[in-house]
Amino acid sequence: MADTLVPTHPLERYLPVLAALTEELAAVPGVDLALGLLPTTAAVDLRLDAREATTPDVVGTLGGRLPSTPNTWTTLDDGEGRALWLGPDEWLLVADRPAGPWEDALRAVVGPRGGAAVDVSAQRTGFTLRGADARELLALGCALDLRPASFPPGSCAQTLLGQAGVLLVAVDTGVDVLVRRSFADYLAAWLLDAAEEFRPIPAGEGDRA
Repeated sequence: MADTLVPTHPLERYLPVLAALTEELAAVPGVDLALGLLPTTAAVDLRLDAREATTPDVVGTLGGRLPSTPNTWTTLDDGEGRALWLGPDEWLLVADRPAGPWEDALRAVVGPRGGAAVDVSAQRTGFTLRGADARELLALGCALDLRPASFPPGSCAQTLLGQAGVLLVAVDTGVDVLVRRSFADYLAAWLLDAAEEFRPIPAGEGDRA
């Protein structure tokens, strides 16, 4: 029997709330902020000696080169995927591919080189924050300097947002936030609460800070 199950996003129930909030914020003068969900993709944790990472078969299987600069990311699959630097010999790979075959292909290439590839697709989910105020919202609960000069597009960093460990990914239009699924509901609530700072203040309660 064919598999007729359609995978759903683990945070799908938040879509209407985020969409309504984004629509409301779009009507607030001076506010540029949109919140959404990251698409569900395959994710593989890759461990490999950095000296082996540039060999043609590794690059070919990855669909691109791994970032060698700490706290940066590179594109895979002609821009459809990403390789995010987690450590000197560890990367998180995300792409719109079937996770199982990708994991197997990577294992076949990096295994003989002392590396490892593990499917972690079910480990994380995430949010998209877009607009000029995305970094200001994150700064309400993050100790990192998120100004574009310090955290430009192409950067990534593991940090705390509120009380949740997250992986922040700077893109041209904002920041993506990856979080472990066990903390996803907490982070959704935190983001919605933090976004209150950008809502219009009811008449008679003063100007927005």
